[in-house]
Amino acid sequence: MKKLYEGMFLVDSVETDSDWEGVNKAIKKVLKKANADIVSLEKWDNRRLAYNIAGKNRGTYVLCYFEAPGEKVREMERAVQLSEGIMRALILSAECMSKEDMEKETPLKRVEKRVGERPPKEEKVPSKPEPEKVKAESEVPEEAAEPTEVESAEQEGVEVKQEPAAAAQAEFAEAEESSESEEVKVEPEENGSEKD
Repeated sequence: MKKLYEGMFLVDSVETDSDWEGVNKAIKKVLKKANADIVSLEKWDNRRLAYNIAGKNRGTYVLCYFEAPGEKVREMERAVQLSEGIMRALILSAECMSKEDMEKETPLKRVEKRVGERPPKEEKVPSKPEPEKVKAESEVPEEAAEPTEVESAEQEGVEVKQEPAAAAQAEFAEAEESSESEEVKVEPEENGSEKD
């Protein structure tokens, strides 16, 4: 008695792009040897592999639904291992799948649909932002900067207790502000040595 199976075959993406018919024939040959009736066979997606397989770092997944006798599945797996065109295969029972599940859109079809819907891109040279319009945070006027919770509480006259780290940070900020407002005069050193 034949049962419904789902097979995911991994093949070299270079071979798939150059000779899809040859890859298709290799998969069908493996299935025919096991007396399988193919329900559907399509490219699922082209992906980068997690690790190299036979020196390849990309692969195309081919999704296939077929009906075959249960005792022939092991023979199919063995034939895939001996096949040079198919790198890996995973065959699972698909008895619980409906016709709608088998006809769902594959990732490859979704990408092709999105590419087909897009209007052709106009080539634009990215313009650089004008230097006057770009301001650093340090250039933002103080009126525009929002006060912190501590500053707003202090303005209202509420005493705020801070943790040691927050207090140190606040003192550091105050010291920076006061050092910016004070002018520091540095007198140049004289290079000659003076004798009294």
